Amino acid sequence: MVADLIELNRKKKLVQAYHILAYLGLDDHTYTHLSVRANNDSFYIYQFGLRFEEVGTENLLRVSLDGEILEGKEKHYNETGYITHAAVYRSRPDINCVFSYTTPYITAVSALREGLLPINQWALHFYNNIAYHSYNSLVLDKNHGQKIAHDLGSKIVMLMRHHGAVICGQHVEEAMFYTYHLEKACQTQAITLSMNKGYLRIPEEICQKAVNDLLSFEENLGERDWEAWVRAIKRIK
Repeated sequence: MVADLIELNRKKKLVQAYHILAYLGLDDHTYTHLSVRANNDSFYIYQFGLRFEEVGTENLLRVSLDGEILEGKEKHYNETGYITHAAVYRSRPDINCVFSYTTPYITAVSALREGLLPINQWALHFYNNIAYHSYNSLVLDKNHGQKIAHDLGSKIVMLMRHHGAVICGQHVEEAMFYTYHLEKACQTQAITLSMNKGYLRIPEEICQKAVNDLLSFEENLGERDWEAWVRAIKRIK
């Protein structure tokens, strides 16, 4: 009974994550995917073909790391989502949630040679802690998934060149926290560079101090913001 309640809570939080990203305008029709680990050998992900606001616990699939659908057998998942997420879960036992998503700002910054620049406070959440993966078309085979996991390494955020981002967390709240700040960082960088006036770099020692301050500002990173987003989506239902 306790185990069932834990699983239900995981599924509810994942559904809320889908709805929050839709609320924030960070979804991409039916093309991106969020997941949460169910146990060491499986994870929950949504049914392929839904928009984020349509996701409910009834159309989440539990998929094994070998690709077998364990719950929701009459449905199917996005192959690129499964391969990416399974590879990360397999290689990173510390990760319990994976978001892979695309937005114009994220994609624009991913295509820059220097990637994400430390030129705004949102970006400093990721100072010296962001990975990069070179574009190689759609993720359609396990070797490609393994390369993604390899490039992610021990980091929690990775820009996929010309494509989007993979964001991980020990829990859903943390992944959502980093997702929000990465989007704002990329949006602000795009605006800054579009002014064609040059930009000021923040000194390295201040960047390091800032990232330490930002990530230790509160206990349970992301929990406060998560609760506020949950209240927001409840108001619009």
